[in-house]
Amino acid sequence: MRGEHGEGVRAGDKVRGRLYVVATPIGNLADISLRALEVLRTVDAIFAEDTRVTRTLLGHHGIVAKPKPLHAHNEERASHEVLDALEAGRNVAIVSDAGTPGISDPGARVVHLAVAAGMDVVPIPGASALAAALSVSGTQGPFAFLGFLPQKRASRRRALEQWRDFPHALVLYEAPHRILECIEDLADVLGDARDLVIARELTKMFESVHACPLADAHAWLNADANRQRGEFVLIVSGAPTREDDDAEARRVLAALLAELPVKTAVKLAATITGAPRNALYAAALELAKARE
Repeated sequence: MRGEHGEGVRAGDKVRGRLYVVATPIGNLADISLRALEVLRTVDAIFAEDTRVTRTLLGHHGIVAKPKPLHAHNEERASHEVLDALEAGRNVAIVSDAGTPGISDPGARVVHLAVAAGMDVVPIPGASALAAALSVSGTQGPFAFLGFLPQKRASRRRALEQWRDFPHALVLYEAPHRILECIEDLADVLGDARDLVIARELTKMFESVHACPLADAHAWLNADANRQRGEFVLIVSGAPTREDDDAEARRVLAALLAELPVKTAVKLAATITGAPRNALYAAALELAKARE
């Protein structure tokens, strides 16, 4: 049974602590909820991805606490330390450098163990780079969140291949030192006719949101070295529908037929668009008949 805020939860005759998963600002230190600040002030222990970053946040809001580390390299050991604290009746908060723990950041392991152990796990929502980017992108309808793609190029391209035909928007995070390579891979694997939104440094001083065809993104980033700095959220439009593909194939075919014989035009159109040659030949005959 869930107790009141700040109190442990009784399991039989034993009082167990509560685990709070606390979202923190993604840049602007003012983007934190009153509830999150209350939790961080009152819990018995705070575990943080980077204790230095968290100390800055806590100090900014006048909270005196000494966070303990819970990051990618010690998550297994630290997770058991968190569970021991909860078993002892202590309330614990976990935070990442920015955003919500467990969402492309450490934290998922300790939450999984706490849930499996029957602990009370409480989300404290807040700022999200994913939600912030989507809210200003104009993206409508469903989307898939890919988080960070693999760092190695071959693995990254294989991961993207699995999403090539996904009909809705793809949202991913990327680091500044890989942004150009990532853009190239997106264009090569998904096709550079897609639309792209580049959201950079959200909520920070040099925040920018730029929309362009994927084909133009590399040049835009290269036009100013500052555009390659900071943390990125990339939103790529979904794969074109079959109707869109057919319309594009017919458009290309019509343009080629205006200058070339049917056989040559069909062959080139198939190469350019990937459409089946038989279907293009039938379309060419239809177009020729319509012009008679």
